[in-house]
Amino acid sequence: MDLHLEADPGEGLRAGLERALRDAVREGRLVEGARLPATRELARELDVSRGTVKAAYDQLVAEGYLTARQGSGTVVAPLSIVGSAPRDDQARARVPLYDLRPGSPDVGVFPSAAWLRAVRRAVADAPSSAYDYGDPRGHIALRTTLSDYLGRARGVVAPPERIVVVSGAVQGLSLLARVLDGGTFGMEDPGLPFHRDVVRRAGGRVVAVPVDEWGVDVDGVQKVDALVVTPAHQYPTGVTLHPARRRAVGEWARACGALVVEDDYDGEFRYDRQPVGALQGMTPGQVVYLGTASKTLGPALRLGWMVLPPHLVDAVVDAKLHSDHSTEVVGQLALADLITSHAYDRHVRACRLRYRRRRDRLVARLGERWRVRGIAAGLHALVEVDSEERVLALAEAEGLAVGRLGDHWHGEAKGQGLVVGYGTPREGTYPEALEMLARVLELGH
Repeated sequence: MDLHLEADPGEGLRAGLERALRDAVREGRLVEGARLPATRELARELDVSRGTVKAAYDQLVAEGYLTARQGSGTVVAPLSIVGSAPRDDQARARVPLYDLRPGSPDVGVFPSAAWLRAVRRAVADAPSSAYDYGDPRGHIALRTTLSDYLGRARGVVAPPERIVVVSGAVQGLSLLARVLDGGTFGMEDPGLPFHRDVVRRAGGRVVAVPVDEWGVDVDGVQKVDALVVTPAHQYPTGVTLHPARRRAVGEWARACGALVVEDDYDGEFRYDRQPVGALQGMTPGQVVYLGTASKTLGPALRLGWMVLPPHLVDAVVDAKLHSDHSTEVVGQLALADLITSHAYDRHVRACRLRYRRRRDRLVARLGERWRVRGIAAGLHALVEVDSEERVLALAEAEGLAVGRLGDHWHGEAKGQGLVVGYGTPREGTYPEALEMLARVLELGH
């Protein structure tokens, strides 16, 4: 039984074994009723102590993933006990065997040990006032830390007083739409449809702005209050905004007196060179910068940040106050500690290498037969196909989930392709998922 137990410098042997077993149950590699090796046998195979294996088994029994009876060994718990596993056939059909949908990192490499250490230090050092109602702008410790980090890592002009901590890019976009009160947002076409819905539900209007091989094209764009762009790695085409277009966006914003909303999507993950600095650094008075820890750490943390032009700070803080009052503080303090200790930088570098290897493997496997675009950065690539419908039908039949370019157009589709999230699968399942994708593409060709 291959548990795909990869070593993590920041993770102990027992924690690594627990994670490997937990992932194997969640992903269906260890099915209900499967008998696990005896503790002595597995300890010998992994070259660890029997006590380490027994402690890992005991932990997963306590969590409900495994059951153990004297004389009967340790087995995977019934699916009704493991709450995330569906029982009925219809629910099973919705859980893909191979998940290459875009939008998520490999959460299996979340730095649990480093995060736990950061939380412990944060809680130990936090004054009692940290447990009172928080500042709607975010805790000053995190805002000060982000000011330094964003300046050195992304080239963002980010004084602490202009940073507002939010739960993610979605909340940032929603707050801005509320502040602009019925304003018109230019949004990339193709682009993420959920973000368009967020703007509309907050009272904003949406108009399409075309994207080509150079990125977003502002030529001819008029009468919008804000332009939402993803210059580091456009979603879903994957193009990085061309230097000439970067200049054009800044000149357009100054000429029109409009805002640019920079969603720094996948900004830390550039593979062909050092990450390109944020657009905000060129025109900080016109750009609202949105960043999150969702891709670098994990979306479950719900930690993001806005860097605002001075004239918007008070209005956005007021909207945040009346939205959810403030973002929870312990996570903010832990993230500040993680960044200050440089554990965050080490984790991002390790992830960049890991995702680059996955990107290289995808290009090597598919690049000779199909056009693969958007590979210079990020956690997804666009594979052009002749018929999305045919390929996606084959994919569904094989239990493969993958993104569809057609869902991202504002109106009529102007191209067809698969949006492949190579960052999503766990490390051990990625090769199988990639092979299944290649098979489906061959069948659908």
